[in-house]
Amino acid sequence: RKGRDGRPMIEPVQVLAGERLRADFTFAQIGPRLSVDWSAPLAPGSAGGGGPAGMTDAVLAARQRLAAALRAAGTEFAGLLVDVCCFLKGLEDVERERGWPPRSAKVVLQLGLDRLARHYGLAAEARGRAGAPLRAWQADAAVGG
Repeated sequence: RKGRDGRPMIEPVQVLAGERLRADFTFAQIGPRLSVDWSAPLAPGSAGGGGPAGMTDAVLAARQRLAAALRAAGTEFAGLLVDVCCFLKGLEDVERERGWPPRSAKVVLQLGLDRLARHYGLAAEARGRAGAPLRAWQADAAVGG
């Protein structure tokens, strides 16, 4: 949505930070299961069944990234970020569940997304010296000669 001044209430960099958190949440396979996994063995403790042994490196890495991002956001914002970005709850629902005044979740979400964007190294605009020389790694053209 847009505010009274016509600018988006959530900046693009904040949306990107929220989407990145959701991607890690999805890859971490933390969300509730909606169906039965028929490929998993039925006996507990079997190879391939749940638990750390059944997780891939990608799942573990996503869980570590998710934990680091939520730590960086802080305990004040982590729950709200998970509810809104990962479980896709509406702001009105969050306000009702937490007993917050109307339209307060928007402000708290913006602050949490700002912390998250800072953690991910995202900025609304590029910063640096104007006219800075281009730097790049290049192979030596005269190799062997």
